[in-house]
Amino acid sequence: MAKNKPPTTSEQVLRRANELNVKFIWLWFTDILGFLKSFTITKNELERALTEGMGFDGSSIEGFARIDESDMIAMPDPSSFTLLPQRQQGHTIARMFCDILWPSGEPFEGDPRHILKTNLKRAKDVGYTFYVGPELEYFYFQNLEAPKRLDSGSYFDLISPDIINELVQETVLALQEMGIDVEYSHHEAAPSQHEIDIRYTNALTAADNVITHRVVVKQIAQRHGVYATFMPKPIFNENGSGMHVNMSLFKDSKNAFLDKDDKYHLSKVGKHFIAGLLKHAQEITLVTSQWVNSYKRLVPGYEAPVYVTWACRNRSDLIRVPAYTAGREDAIRVEIRSPDPACNPYLTFAVLLAAGLEGIEKEYALPEPTEENVYEMTEEEKQRRGIRTLPASLWEAIQLTEKSKLVRKALGDHIFNAFIQNKKIEWNQYRTQVTDYELKRYLPIL
Repeated sequence: MAKNKPPTTSEQVLRRANELNVKFIWLWFTDILGFLKSFTITKNELERALTEGMGFDGSSIEGFARIDESDMIAMPDPSSFTLLPQRQQGHTIARMFCDILWPSGEPFEGDPRHILKTNLKRAKDVGYTFYVGPELEYFYFQNLEAPKRLDSGSYFDLISPDIINELVQETVLALQEMGIDVEYSHHEAAPSQHEIDIRYTNALTAADNVITHRVVVKQIAQRHGVYATFMPKPIFNENGSGMHVNMSLFKDSKNAFLDKDDKYHLSKVGKHFIAGLLKHAQEITLVTSQWVNSYKRLVPGYEAPVYVTWACRNRSDLIRVPAYTAGREDAIRVEIRSPDPACNPYLTFAVLLAAGLEGIEKEYALPEPTEENVYEMTEEEKQRRGIRTLPASLWEAIQLTEKSKLVRKALGDHIFNAFIQNKKIEWNQYRTQVTDYELKRYLPIL
């Protein structure tokens, strides 16, 4: 097996671990909110882990099991085996993502990775493979105490000071060493805001890559004595951070979204997929933008989408279809711009796929694109054209998602109910806070 070719079987993982003298293996999975959970085994335990899985207590993991049914199994996925780019105390370390199982061996319905795999199977059953290319934006700050910026750059600026170049370049190299192909890295619109785009791959690997991307960015920043954050809107009056998601369906190794003869180079499948995203955009937003802070990014005037529209050229729309280039048929894709990089990528990709597949199944009609600037339209014009808006707050998003049959089906009852409950708790905690804004504005005058 070539050195840079990832293993696909347990036998190949064991052989690779022996060849590279791996000492420790980090086993990774996430809770329902997308927070990474990890525990470590030695190479001596690797064979048992690959055949039997590793038991753990799931009762303390957000959205997992109750205390009276807390025994869970973490089963490593051999295809996710990769070395960490830096040795730890002189030892070679590897990591693998895990699928979470009941002790009986059945998949645990509260495992976000299982939820994505379930939705991918729905696509596979009708002949499709779902590919995803995520673009993650984030900020570098001096520390985690306050958003003190490290640079004053803007979109595509040559980065200064040199520490920023070191941070980004070291991060890109680390991702590539872990087998994650990076397409672009560049400065984003806000000061101290940066973007690293992952090349498209199958959706499950892409979701694993998003989790890894966030870990690597943060760890390398920490080693340099600074702080990186994927918080959607850390600075008032500046652009927030998004995670634009580029999507395509392939059938029989061909891009199912492409029709060269169509006005927009979109096939009927592609148009129905977009129509499904548009129809269900409001109700899936709680998943793609899951935090109170997410809705301070989704406001007019900061490039983040607010209106449920699509276009080819207009970058202010919720959904964009990048221009077709002859000879690059595989590159035809649909880009949705509402998700942010603090979402759970497994659940986000699952609901995006579910919405698109429903559009295909029910043959939703695609409205005409909106190439004009919606922000400049009058309210009457927007109403006349039937242009809807994304939810304006976490509470509004909760109310929309709670009624959604599509999201419930995509996530399953367990995660759907646990996710809604968690978000209601977050909203209640937020709405009862007395903020610095209120104290500064009202205390002196009321």
